[in-house]
Amino acid sequence: MKPQTRNTSRLRRAGIVLAAAVLALAGEASAQIGGLGLPGGAPPIGAPPIGGLTGGLGGALNGTLNQAQAALSPERLLDLRALRLQALVRANPVVLDVDDAGAPVVRSQIVALSPSAASLAIAQRAGFATASQTRLDEIGLEMVVLTAPEGLSTREAVRRLRRLDPAGAYDFNHLYEGAGAPTATAAVSVAAAGEARAAGPIGMVDTAVDTTHPALAGATIEQQAFAAGTSSAQTHGTAVASLIAGRAGSFRGGAPGASLYVADIYGAGPTGGASDGVVRALAWLSSRRVGVINMSLVGPANLAVGAAVKALSAKGIVIVAAVGNDGPAAPPMYPASYPEVVAVTAVDGRGRILPEAGRARHLDFAAPGADMAAAKPGGAFADVRGTSFAAPIVTGLLAVELAGAGRTRASALEAVAGRAKRGPGYGRGLVGAEIRTALAATR
Repeated sequence: MKPQTRNTSRLRRAGIVLAAAVLALAGEASAQIGGLGLPGGAPPIGAPPIGGLTGGLGGALNGTLNQAQAALSPERLLDLRALRLQALVRANPVVLDVDDAGAPVVRSQIVALSPSAASLAIAQRAGFATASQTRLDEIGLEMVVLTAPEGLSTREAVRRLRRLDPAGAYDFNHLYEGAGAPTATAAVSVAAAGEARAAGPIGMVDTAVDTTHPALAGATIEQQAFAAGTSSAQTHGTAVASLIAGRAGSFRGGAPGASLYVADIYGAGPTGGASDGVVRALAWLSSRRVGVINMSLVGPANLAVGAAVKALSAKGIVIVAAVGNDGPAAPPMYPASYPEVVAVTAVDGRGRILPEAGRARHLDFAAPGADMAAAKPGGAFADVRGTSFAAPIVTGLLAVELAGAGRTRASALEAVAGRAKRGPGYGRGLVGAEIRTALAATR
């Protein structure tokens, strides 16, 4: 059997198991979810290409799970999260593994943060090889990716390095996934949009973006790839970009027409979304002098990512992140849970917190994240749902405030909070309600 055929078979088996679990967990709600969409069936929905779940099966699975989440209890959402991560790793056993908590990681890779020459010598004597070594002068860090000796599990490799070199900083090469997906194609009304306000340059860490979309015609966009495989426009990144800097008829983002720097950390390989790519992406965005960075992605705490976030915050760069969609019973997700990050949850068209919205260690704002449209590749719009799509609205609003004379991170946050609507579960308040665009589904 050819390698590609074997991989498709693994994906199919993992998908069937996971879909069955979704239906069992959702109970009566399963009737609303629709077909699984195996290869040859429904077209891909276009969620982020995480861990190799791409194409017909991966897109359909992401969309199916996204739709199922809203119908599940917090406990069931937690079960669904565990099943999703298990299926992801089982579909890519050669390149993926799990950490001690079951979170997906790149198999046999350990990230050493700013290691000394003595630390690298210790690792070399223990049989570890250097896969890559990157100086990140923009954020004052060096990142070395080590490969574990053959036969050593990724978990044991991390434990061994920490035991041999207690003064070193070692962690897994964790994977991060997007916090939302489109659910249907939508038609957007064409009434005149409101006046746009100037904003400074904005960064986003996501998938690649369709820069030809009419909603992004007024924005200046530069893209850079930080993952293996060909970088190509995906729905998740295109939707997020449009909610930051888009403008088309009645549709507009938080900072229409802004200059946008897009760091594609997913590419086309099964290890897309890895933490080493996230760190390199953040360093690149720092070099582009952005004032705000949107991160509509979630994963576990990671030493390298946390250090990069802290370094950017010390430079005055605001990082905005989604809290995730695994429900309130799930563990706090990162980067939203880092104290330096502006954490954002999502509400529906009636201002209710999405039942699938996660919980960070702190919450700053709520913003629209359902019952609304966002751009998708090919010039169309999609009905989107998830905290992924609330974060970019806050990002755009903060970028506009930071463009004001003498504005700092603190004063920009205060300005946005000053216009917020107070309510339970909103953090400092609900913002951006006027940005939700009315849509008519064309299912």
